[in-house]
Amino acid sequence: MEQQQDLLKDIISHSKEYGFIFPSSEIYDGLAATYDYGQLGVELKNNIKTYWWKAMVQMHTNIVGIDSSIFMHPTIWKASGHVDAFNDPLIDNKDSKKRYRADVLIEEHIEKIKVKIEKEVDKGKLKFGEAFNEVEFRQTNPNVLRNATKITDIESRFKETLSNDDLEGVRQLIIDLEIACPISGTKNWTDVRQFNLMFSTEMGSVAGEASTIYLRPETAQGIFVNFLNVQKSGRMKIPFGIAQIGKAFRNEIVARQFIFRMREFEQMEMQFFVEPGEEIAWYNNWKIAREKWHKALNLGDANYRFHDHVKLAHYANAACDIEFNFPMGFKELEGIHSRTDFDLKQHETFSGKKLQYFDTNTNKSYVPYVVETSLGLDRMFLSILSASYKNETLEDGSSRIVLTIPPALAPYKVAILPLLKKDGLPEKSREIMKELQFDFSIQYDEKDSIGKRYRRQDAIGTPYAITIDHQSLEDNTVTIRDRDTMEQERVDLSTIRNFLLEKTGWNSLLLNQ
Repeated sequence: MEQQQDLLKDIISHSKEYGFIFPSSEIYDGLAATYDYGQLGVELKNNIKTYWWKAMVQMHTNIVGIDSSIFMHPTIWKASGHVDAFNDPLIDNKDSKKRYRADVLIEEHIEKIKVKIEKEVDKGKLKFGEAFNEVEFRQTNPNVLRNATKITDIESRFKETLSNDDLEGVRQLIIDLEIACPISGTKNWTDVRQFNLMFSTEMGSVAGEASTIYLRPETAQGIFVNFLNVQKSGRMKIPFGIAQIGKAFRNEIVARQFIFRMREFEQMEMQFFVEPGEEIAWYNNWKIAREKWHKALNLGDANYRFHDHVKLAHYANAACDIEFNFPMGFKELEGIHSRTDFDLKQHETFSGKKLQYFDTNTNKSYVPYVVETSLGLDRMFLSILSASYKNETLEDGSSRIVLTIPPALAPYKVAILPLLKKDGLPEKSREIMKELQFDFSIQYDEKDSIGKRYRRQDAIGTPYAITIDHQSLEDNTVTIRDRDTMEQERVDLSTIRNFLLEKTGWNSLLLNQ
């Protein structure tokens, strides 16, 4: 775990040094849990958005996109349940004066037990070698079974206390599990209290209501209130989806772990409207589709796992998370939820307007059910950095920092590097750049030795580097270097464009989705 925490520190440092992420308002000593994306960060972030949008909207004829307002009528948040129920259970340690989310403390305790199970399995693999039967081992090993039972008992008790809104029961569970404050090391806990996460602000008169409005805590409600607008104007037939990428805001009291949990963040959400009774089948379909989308990036299949929710939200009849193995351990990356017809019915009730779909085949109207996929863009960004950051020792004993970012997502697809700053090499290099920059993001670099320039490109994740030398002037060939293998190949300039399209284009990620 300590090694993993060191990885997070390295990523934070690397992100600032190379222009991926900066602390916000840094010259004024910063603002807690807010970050600015730098010149490389914004490129990677935009590429992640493009990958999601292409897979979610462009590749589906029955899914369209919208961009709804951050400010919305305050009654929307009453209807959605956010005014009354959008709370986190918080607990303070009396000695360190630090505040924690009670549910996170319990989840982290469960994760430690899971780590013990995996260590036991690893021991078994070493002991039995090729004869090792992992399934049988997990079903029979006393230590594994004992820890698995612990997890089941904790989750059962945790679910019961949450379902009953039993905050004292949640505190007692923390005490019984002997969970200590990571700072003070003591178990001197306060009572658990609920804290609403919405940011409120003021606007002039809002349709006769009070002037208090909210920054949206999620993007989903903008989709729900536009359900009929999109359906009618787009002549959409069920099943169909509405996708949106946008900012959301939550007044997180315990905001930490770099960009994993921030007060201002970005979501990529899709609400899929289906006929009542078909929602669970679609829920399972979207679980498979979203897992494929993630694993197409080749960040390591073992870095992903599904986690079913211990307590379902008030609107859901099925819910799970795709978790990723961040430097802090397995944490939620994307949520997939069957939201039933809760949202549309609530908005019908509070607005007095019908939000129903008329089925021309049956001549009947009904309120559709909804399956949601909700992905945190900032968390997706962190997952890519976490899996891509490598400190490698090379054969000659030297080392390099390299970001093995999937080529289609890399901030720059190719670097153009004249071997020398003379003899017409810079001019030839800029000619090549002009020909390629309509299709690819390119960095031009002529400072320092070629070796140092290669290392700079490795550190920012550029998958290919083209070096122009004196031979290039004679026969129109260049050297192209692969970031991951560091192998170099002499190729004709006429082949470069198609090569880069094949290696860095979207087809490689989207073909099997």
